[in-house]
Formats: sequence, C-alpha cells, structure tokens
Amino acid sequence: MAYKVAVDAGHGGRDPGAVYNGRREKDDNLALALEVGRILEANGVDVEFTRTEDVYDTPYEKAMKGNASGADLFVSIHRNAFPTPNTVSGVETLVYTDEGMQGDVARAINENLASLGFEDRGVKERQNLVVLRRTSMPALLVEAGFIDSDEDNARFDQDFNAIALAIAEGILDAVARPGGVYQVQTGLFRSEANARRLQEQLAEDGFMSTIQNDGTYYKVLVGGYDTLEEAREAEGILRDNGYETLIVSS
Repeated sequence: MAYKVAVDAGHGGRDPGAVYNGRREKDDNLALALEVGRILEANGVDVEFTRTEDVYDTPYEKAMKGNASGADLFVSIHRNAFPTPNTVSGVETLVYTDEGMQGDVARAINENLASLGFEDRGVKERQNLVVLRRTSMPALLVEAGFIDSDEDNARFDQDFNAIALAIAEGILDAVARPGGVYQVQTGLFRSEANARRLQEQLAEDGFMSTIQNDGTYYKVLVGGYDTLEEAREAEGILRDNGYETLIVSS
C-alpha cells in the first residue's frame, strides 16, 4: 500500500489566523498545503486534506479527520507571527516530542527551507497544540516563515513552488523513497549531464527523481512503488505532464 499523509491547512473560514497588512494566514496556508499535497500525490503518496477550501474546523476536528483517514503522518501548514512586525523571521517546525519519524521529518523540512534562504529556527516541542497532541500518528506543524515579516513574505511569494517542493521533499525523503519494487523511468542517457537536466526539469514540475548508472546508461527514475497499480497511476500523471515513461522493477 502507498504511504498516506494527512495535510492540514491551518485555520480557515471564520478563523483567519495571523493577519498582516490585509494578508491572511489561512489563505497562505491553504495554497501551500494544496501544492505540497499535489507534489506528494505526484510521487505516489496518498494524501488526505483536512480542508481544500475556505472552511473552519476546530483543531480537534482536524486531528480527528487525520485519525479517521488512517494516515501514517500528519503535517499541518502554518505561517508564524510575532507581536512586533518585522522583528523576527525564519522557519521552524513544531512537534509534540522531538523523537522518531516526526523529529526526522521536521529537521529535513527545516534544512530544505533553510537552503532557500530562510533562517532555520529549529525543531521545537509544543505539547499544548491539539493537532500534535490528539493525532494518533506522528505529527508536525510547519511554520513557513513569519507573515508579519516583509522579508519572509517576499520569499514566500517569489519562491512559492520551491517552498512547497522543499516541504514535500522532506516528507518524501523520510517516508516514500526507501523501498518499493516499481519505478517510472523518464529518461535513459549516455551523458550524465543530460540526465541531470531532466532531473532538474522533473523537480521544477514537482517530481522527485533519482539517477542510476548501470555502467553504460544513466537512468532517471521517479518514485518507489509497492504495487504495479500505484506505478501506473504515477506513470499516467507523468505522461499528462509530457514525459515519456517506462515502468521498471527492481
């Protein structure tokens, strides 16, 4: 079975979250959560969203949605805020306890976001947050920059796709890439440089890939899927995006 991740867009509906110069946290959260989920789905992960539109559920209701979905990991997307605007900037990820998978994924996400220029404010334990305390699976809450920081907002807008990819890649590195019998080959090259160019194009379109060298050719491979059905679903998405594909097994 495919790995399942519950993706939560923080706040929503009558709860705007933090607001700065007319910018509402709930809107940024939803846009980013949907894009992270899209990337995860494109890479063979089952995704359950707590919301896909501007509606309100309590944090407890969101945690229960995650539990009912049978997800293996719960990821809540937020923006941070500080009492005095333009005083603090950077990203941090919150966990109930900094251990196991949730700690590993949190650190991977922070490191990926720091590579885009955000300050890494670390992984922090928050045992009073309902979506971390009441979920039955490993859970984390990503604070994707400060909404009251002009610097972070400029980066959020300019590098939005890269931010979504950084979060998704942190999840995929921990839960989706190891193992899997089937992969989707999108290129076969004698030149490593050509394989790298295709890998970069795949990344721009939201697909994580690896390159394998069999001594003669460089193969560009997407995913690691446990069943042929899952590989075929991923292959269909890749083809819809214009890639030539071939399912291969290890």
